[in-house]
Amino acid sequence: MNSNSNINAYIETHKDRFLNELFDILRIPSVSADPKYKNDVIKTADAIKEKLIAAGADKVEVCPTAGYPIVYGEKIIDPKLPTVLVYGHYDVQPADPLELWTSGPFEPVIKKTDLHPQGAIFARGACDDKGQMYMHVKAFELMMQTGTLACNVKFMIEGEEEVGSTNLAIFVKQNKERLRADVILISDTGIIANDTPSICVGLRGLSYVEVEVTGPNRDLHSGLYGGAVANPINILCEMIAKMKDDKNHITIPGFYDDVEVLSAEERAEMAKAPFSLDAYKKALDLSDIHGEEGFTTNERNSIRPTLDVNGIWGGYTGEGAKTVIASKAYAKISMRLVPHQNSDKITELFKNYFESIAPKSVKVKVTPHHGGEPVVTPSTSPAYKAASMAMETTYGKKPVPVRSGGSIPIVAMFKSELGLDSVLMGFGLDSDAIHSPNEHYGVFNYFKGIETIPYFYKYFADLKK
Repeated sequence: MNSNSNINAYIETHKDRFLNELFDILRIPSVSADPKYKNDVIKTADAIKEKLIAAGADKVEVCPTAGYPIVYGEKIIDPKLPTVLVYGHYDVQPADPLELWTSGPFEPVIKKTDLHPQGAIFARGACDDKGQMYMHVKAFELMMQTGTLACNVKFMIEGEEEVGSTNLAIFVKQNKERLRADVILISDTGIIANDTPSICVGLRGLSYVEVEVTGPNRDLHSGLYGGAVANPINILCEMIAKMKDDKNHITIPGFYDDVEVLSAEERAEMAKAPFSLDAYKKALDLSDIHGEEGFTTNERNSIRPTLDVNGIWGGYTGEGAKTVIASKAYAKISMRLVPHQNSDKITELFKNYFESIAPKSVKVKVTPHHGGEPVVTPSTSPAYKAASMAMETTYGKKPVPVRSGGSIPIVAMFKSELGLDSVLMGFGLDSDAIHSPNEHYGVFNYFKGIETIPYFYKYFADLKK
């Protein structure tokens, strides 16, 4: 394996190109949730294909699905060597609300921030997941060009992660032999800080639903009918309020039945991870924190389940006033789940409870969207050890194992369908505003990922001998 200085020399030589190539991909608005961007999503898949071919991958193809395509490529240098299956996604979240962006969401620019003094790339998808996915393509190029590729590699990069990965599951089931590997490597998570590396060993699952509350058969004059008929917006707010008690405990019957309860020792081990509550509140401009009683902030956002309203609307929301009682009100609600909870079961429990608390004056409808299962990955496997050694090599300190509050539903699916654990070696920061206006990804983090990934291959090959 080339020395770290030689790896860095290659990166330094091609630094501007690595950034410009990523910028080209970030400029394509590959929003999978909005059909008007269909051509752009497909255009991005084609671009990733070309980049994989240029980097040296074989058998590269854009594989059609019932939705958006999956880009596949591979490089088999020796069937006797271990194989790494790299997963990533090229689709992005919608950029709304556009007015809150300080620069165009699909016009990538580098700006300095307090946490990114070397600059950060501002664009939708910069961190989630185009920037992190593209690190693997460039690390692969680096290994190919320097003759240091230590494992076989396969790439599977999809375009529907932000809308549930439904067609990825079908693709995986139909291509188990093609996807045969020893481990799955994913960069769609983060680290504690740029001077405190970490590896994600747990993800929460997800149940996502949309609710509709219907009152009168049309919008009504709020003066003529106010106080005499049910207002769906008022009632929806009251029903949502009933979902939690005064201790922020979710009130859905049976919701906590299967929740994994960590021991005091496990919670104490978690508490060793560096964390400043004052810095957390300052970063979010909060006077105080909020959450389930009896748990710390880091526990609330990782080992405890949640219920949050992600959007709520109804009635008149335009300029000026319009005095109406809306016929309908809507909300989108997500529940993050922890080990042993099942997304289908939780969705059904939510539906039953939501319907049971609705007054007779309205009709309610619950529409399930995508879901996913929680997962905990082993921190004793050769793959985890390889990731830990790789990060220790490039950061100069051993990474901390942490559980993430986010969800990557396909990780549990990979385990059930392919029998493979995933290594979640991400390089983003919690402050990178993924899914929000002004999403960004540190230039330091982008290149640190490209620097670290080759070491994972080297150490994984060594440990698998």
